[in-house]
Formats: sequence, structure tokens, C-alpha cells
Amino acid sequence: MTIRTALAATALLTAGAALAEPAPVSSTPTTLTVAAEGRVTRAPDIAEVSGGVVTSASTAAAAMAENTVRMNAVVAAVKKAGIADRDIQTTGLNLQPQYRYADNQPPVLTGYQVTNTVSLRLRKLVEAGRLLDTLVGVGANQIGGPNFSVDAADEALDEARVAAVKMARTRAQLYAQAAGLRIKRIVSISESGAIEPGPRPMMVMARAVRMEAAPMVAPGEVALGVNVTMVFELE
Repeated sequence: MTIRTALAATALLTAGAALAEPAPVSSTPTTLTVAAEGRVTRAPDIAEVSGGVVTSASTAAAAMAENTVRMNAVVAAVKKAGIADRDIQTTGLNLQPQYRYADNQPPVLTGYQVTNTVSLRLRKLVEAGRLLDTLVGVGANQIGGPNFSVDAADEALDEARVAAVKMARTRAQLYAQAAGLRIKRIVSISESGAIEPGPRPMMVMARAVRMEAAPMVAPGEVALGVNVTMVFELE
């Protein structure tokens, strides 16, 4: 064999070896992200009610003074009704000027309005209707609620977390099977936040007179939920 023939044979062998090498495999794993919500229901044991007093007068001092007297009466009445100090919280105190408007005329100051609102937490739900009646009877002319919740919600939320993870795993298994793959491992688990939806408090205006009968309040059930996002590696 001549030197030229030997070199040609070596080149052919080298090329053949290169063709025989397997194509490089991508090192990026296949992942699947699944979001799921776990939800449980509970009978509420807390009701939140807001009671407010709105007063108006020609001067800011007079409006504030009248509001203070009436709000003090409201707080005294709800305490007498059994609401503890820890369950009474001022949530808003606003003083606003009032104007009269006319076409092509500058606004004219007519007086001042004061709004004072307290949030009340009621732990005996059967007394919710009576509390609303008390608020109106003592002079509250702005009432909101009730908004129901669960006082010790941690246990219920943990149950919702377990349900959310189970649902996410079930969905991931479904997707993996549909794609001809299987779940290798869980890459990450994250919680986007617990939710405690309930009836939105409704603010109504009421005359400062006692109702003929206390309104019926039906607590029903409240839902507690957790949103979970899980990332799975597939193979």
C-alpha cells in the first residue's frame, strides 16, 4: 500500500467514526407546571358588623362634637350588649366640608360632615340580628355587614392545602400520561396565598329609630381556599 492510499484509508475511517457517534442529548429537563386550588367549607363562628354615625353642622367643631356624643352612645350600647373591648375597633373617622354648587358660580361652603365608623366582632352569631337592632336604636345611621368568618382557620386551611396538592398531582399525572411520559420528581411547590371568601359587607343607611323586629341573620357556610403551584420534572 502506498503512502497516499494509507492516508486515504485513514481519512475514511475517521469520517466513519464521526458518523457513528450518537447525537448529543439535550440536558434541559422536560417540566410541567400545574396550579390547583384546594377549598373547604366551614360553619362560621365570627360575624363582623360595622356601625357608623354621620352628622352635619354649620361648623367643623359642631359636627365633630355632635358625632362624638352619638358615637359614644353607640359604643356604650354595644358594650352593654356584650361586645368586649378587644372586639370594638374604630375603622374610619372623616371630616369633610360640604358645598353647594350652581352653574357658573363658585362653590359655596354650607357646612361640615363627620363620619365615624366602628367595626364590631360578634362571637355569638345568634345575637347578630339583635346587635343590628341595637345599633339602629341607639343612633347609628350607617350599618354594614355582617361579614362571616372562621376564627381558628389554620386547621381548615391545612386541609385545603392537602387537597390542593392532591389535585395538582392528579392533574400532572393526567398530562404526563397524555404526553407519553411519567413524573420523575417534584421540582418545586409554592403557595400563592390563602383565601377566605365570604359575603361582602353591605353598607346601608338607617334612620335612628328602633326596628319593629330584629332582622334575621343566616350565617350559612364560608369557603376557605389555598392556591398551590407545583412544578414536575417528566421523563
